[in-house]
Amino acid sequence: MKPLRRKMLNDLIVRNLAENTQKSYLQAVTGLAVYYHRSPDQLSAQQIQDYLLYLSQKRNLTWASCNTIRHGLRFFYQVTLNWPTAQFYLPCAKEPSKLPEILSHEELVRLFTVTTNRKHRALLMTTYAAGLRASEVTRLRVADIDSARMCIRVQQGKGRKDRYVPLAPRLLAQLREYWRKERPPQWLFPGTKIDQAMSREGAWYIYTQSRDKAGITKGGGLHLLRHCFATHLLEAGTELVVIQRLMGHTSIRSTLRYLHLAQERTAATTSPLELLAFPTPSSR
Repeated sequence: MKPLRRKMLNDLIVRNLAENTQKSYLQAVTGLAVYYHRSPDQLSAQQIQDYLLYLSQKRNLTWASCNTIRHGLRFFYQVTLNWPTAQFYLPCAKEPSKLPEILSHEELVRLFTVTTNRKHRALLMTTYAAGLRASEVTRLRVADIDSARMCIRVQQGKGRKDRYVPLAPRLLAQLREYWRKERPPQWLFPGTKIDQAMSREGAWYIYTQSRDKAGITKGGGLHLLRHCFATHLLEAGTELVVIQRLMGHTSIRSTLRYLHLAQERTAATTSPLELLAFPTPSSR
């Protein structure tokens, strides 16, 4: 590993940034260096801005991708290289606000039913039943399933935080059936090698294969099951603060977006037009 990359990695680690964040930030700097065929510490602020413009207008990357790269480059230049803020500026890209499509109860049942592989079905049901991120469900260990207390321990989720989520009886039955057949020794959902956890990409592939097999045309990947978890809880009357804790959200603002997705609450809202008292028309 080159000294500059090692220094940036050390800066990321010492600030306790998540492993996925470290990877994406390092990739952002690598992409910049490959584009110019030069070491990134030899580039000007204008060249860096031109690169972001190229990613947005020529490669048509999404706002989310451009923002991630922007954050990675800003970290490298302002933290690792200690460039002054005034010398280096990247415009912030505004990400359009889009609401995900939510699977209905019938679609979820169809998704789980068509998934005949025990491990794959257990993974999808765990993701939905516990509202987990892909990185969280793939890092679950067998020991994280606490059937005595009926909870699942999520270790070092986003933001390096641990949390507990309820273990549904139906999910426990599914996990026990899977474990009796497969006997995973350490990781609950191992990858191609039994001693290694499944990759996030592997989990997403399992979801897309089952989704297509179930004839579900709504967009989104495995993370959609996490959105369904929160939305269906809200529709069932669960308080927002409880959902916030279960989801592992630091800010309630992240949880508030599910108010826009909860169909039953939206449908039950009375229009202010219905509150107006119109005079009774006189009969003629």
